Amino acid sequence: MQPAISVGTILQNRYRILNILGHGGFGRTYLAEDQGRFNELCALKELTPPQDNPYALNKSKELFQREAQILYQIEHPQIPQFRATFEEDQRLFLVQDYVEGKTYQTLLDERKHQGFVFSENEVLQLVKQVLPVLAYIHGKGIIHRDIAPDNVILRDRDQLPVLIDFGVVKEIATRMQGPETFKQQTTVGKLGYAPSEQMQTGRAYPNSDLYALAVTALVLLTGRDPQELFDENTMTWQWQRYVNVNPTFAQVLNRMLSYRVGDRFQSANEVMQMLQTPGTPAPYPPSIAPPPVAPPPSAVRPAQPDMSQMATQAIGRRSTPTATPTEFGNRAQPTVPTRSSMWDDPWAVFAIGTGLVLLVGLGAWAITRGILTANQPSPTPTTTISPSPRPSTPSPRPSTPSPSPSAEPVTYSQTLDLAQGSASRDGTLRANQTLNLIVPAQEGQELSASVQGEEVLMTVLAPDDQPVDAQASRTPRWSGTLPYTGKYVIQLKPVKGLQKGAYKLNVELASPPPPPSPSPTTPPPTTNPTVQTERISFPPGQKGTQVTGKASPTLIQRYILNAREGQLATVRISQGATLVVRYPDGRVENTGGAVWQQNLSASGDYEIDVIANQDTNFTLDVNVQ
Repeated sequence: MQPAISVGTILQNRYRILNILGHGGFGRTYLAEDQGRFNELCALKELTPPQDNPYALNKSKELFQREAQILYQIEHPQIPQFRATFEEDQRLFLVQDYVEGKTYQTLLDERKHQGFVFSENEVLQLVKQVLPVLAYIHGKGIIHRDIAPDNVILRDRDQLPVLIDFGVVKEIATRMQGPETFKQQTTVGKLGYAPSEQMQTGRAYPNSDLYALAVTALVLLTGRDPQELFDENTMTWQWQRYVNVNPTFAQVLNRMLSYRVGDRFQSANEVMQMLQTPGTPAPYPPSIAPPPVAPPPSAVRPAQPDMSQMATQAIGRRSTPTATPTEFGNRAQPTVPTRSSMWDDPWAVFAIGTGLVLLVGLGAWAITRGILTANQPSPTPTTTISPSPRPSTPSPRPSTPSPSPSAEPVTYSQTLDLAQGSASRDGTLRANQTLNLIVPAQEGQELSASVQGEEVLMTVLAPDDQPVDAQASRTPRWSGTLPYTGKYVIQLKPVKGLQKGAYKLNVELASPPPPPSPSPTTPPPTTNPTVQTERISFPPGQKGTQVTGKASPTLIQRYILNAREGQLATVRISQGATLVVRYPDGRVENTGGAVWQQNLSASGDYEIDVIANQDTNFTLDVNVQ
């Protein structure tokens, strides 16, 4: 493997390495600063292909781009957003959002150090919050294949679990071999967490992820490694000797852990439905019930009180000390005295004979009575008028079904295609469902959205996840000028109190109208503005500087910046003025705004003009990397 990239290195004239987040046999993961997005933090995943094998090198590049296209399809708030791929110095890089928080493995290690583990409530909440994420990626035909406590981060800002490390880079690393041995199936996954079909054959299914999620739950509940919980002799998970949980939750976990693929739940939605039905035992196919194992003599001990009724702590449990097989063996069964055969008892024979005689007599009497009754003529009914008798028993009152507890919130995200300028969506949302429609837009564009009907309302969120303005929250319609460039979200939710709501959404996105042409009666200006020119120089050892000046309709301040091809130039000016940039080849770019940033394509002098419609004092920041 090539050596690690040193801190401070700038890749692609954009990503500055801050530190190393992790490393493995496939490469490293770096924390970087994206200078093209106002120094926003991001994660760079590195893959270093073998340089001595041309086939492996070309194949790894091909797989890298294919898997990047898969990650590009994922837009979920609990999965880091994919940004880009690039190659530099014979290394391949994936760029993704950086998630601020701690992995569940780190949290577990911290708790074990204090003598505690995760509580049942915490683990149940984790499972319920990860299942919708798995349902989303499985719906796109994507399988994570590497779920484990160190690949789930508890995000600081909203305390939601985030899935990281889809095993893409690891998969490519395992498949980089020569053409004669190149594997079509891979064995990505952690030993103990991945099911046997994934580790032995490389095949992974949606419920392979469910298996790994269940193992993760066991590790957090018990504080023990999977190898301590799995019995290789019986091929069963022996985890319930260390912790007591709700029987329904236990049966759900056991079915997720089934050895055979067909015996597990077939989808994440199926598990969610089972966990949202309190008190309903999970169906447990008979073929996966573990075979009975006779306890050794040392494992027999007196019966202990039922611990399943103990209250679950809200913020974790104290870790159970390591138990020996003797402490957790099967309970001794009471000895039942044997009896002789009942045919050896004369009273039993007499009782059986008497019962048979009575049964035969009663049957003959019932048949004879039925024949006689059928041959009698039917009596002529006599009409009598009498008051209706009051019923002897009161009519049963209809039972009122107890309200079911509210289901866990589910959020769906889709990108709304507004290439034609408008789009519409219709459907139905349940009370616990939220639909986020993502609208990429530019500053200054006009957005109009309306929801037909009275059952669903919308909120229009800006790229900072806040409502665009005071009128954009829980409203049936909104229109206005967008203040920023980025991804806006139209969030749909049913009206509170409704079990479900139907909606029809119409959205339009338009560029602002061009400014009106000047009236023919307006005389054009007869004077040309004066241009003052100044060359920009940087202090020794620095790559940036700041200058001040004054511009007006009759005065243009021009600055000459000498830069080299491949450098990243960033120019910002205070409000009240705009920038016009002239390239060394004479090409002119009117930024129309206060920021110009460009990877320079040529070396030479760049002319930066500061223009103002009124007398303006400005400050200009210039930086070249």
